[in-house]
Amino acid sequence: MAKPLVVRIPHELSRGEARARIGNGMDGVRRQIAPFVTAIEESWTGDRMSFRVTALGQDVSGRIEVMDDVVEVEVELPWMLRRLGEMLRKRIGKEGTLMLEKK
Repeated sequence: MAKPLVVRIPHELSRGEARARIGNGMDGVRRQIAPFVTAIEESWTGDRMSFRVTALGQDVSGRIEVMDDVVEVEVELPWMLRRLGEMLRKRIGKEGTLMLEKK
């Protein structure tokens, strides 16, 4: 089994504020990926969100965990999408940082 793609995004917010921003920001993420996605499932348990996305005929699953000073995103990519790993790592980091900037 391949290693998951892991992105750690530091923040200076309270855990609750970081979780709220991630939750609210998911609407924007859905709009951005909508042309490529046939299904999105997500569920929160405390400060951890599990998700599954079907994109380009492939299932992508993972989790987002909000901690005191970092949000960790872990994505399991099917073998056909692993070549996009570094591009996805950069995009997740950029979008996550924008969501969590202290304002």
